[in-house]
Amino acid sequence: MLIGLTDTEGGAAPGIYYKLGVVVTHKLYGYRGVVVALDTRCMAGETWYNSNKTQPTREQPWYHVLVHDSGGLSTYVAQSNLEEDPSGKPIDHPRIQCYFADFKDGRYELKSSQGFGSCSM
Repeated sequence: MLIGLTDTEGGAAPGIYYKLGVVVTHKLYGYRGVVVALDTRCMAGETWYNSNKTQPTREQPWYHVLVHDSGGLSTYVAQSNLEEDPSGKPIDHPRIQCYFADFKDGRYELKSSQGFGSCSM
């Protein structure tokens, strides 16, 4: 378990656990993906958050994830719903090359350039 209820209820903000390029699995839904961006807390609006089926606490890191074999979908996921993917396999997503230069040792290496051109989340 990455964070416990007392970590957030006690006022302590959990730290960022997943770095850019880490391949993760959603604990509840089982899909795999790669982290391309993160927020230290949920930055989505109230309407989006209230429509989220799981509604984990907003006061934890949230990750922008490119979803494997999804036809190009990305998602916004709370840290408490993720775990590192142990498979060591790459992600199949049309925007991988927008963010990453290489896949090595089970994780992606960021491109050296800061601009993503026509790629966006």
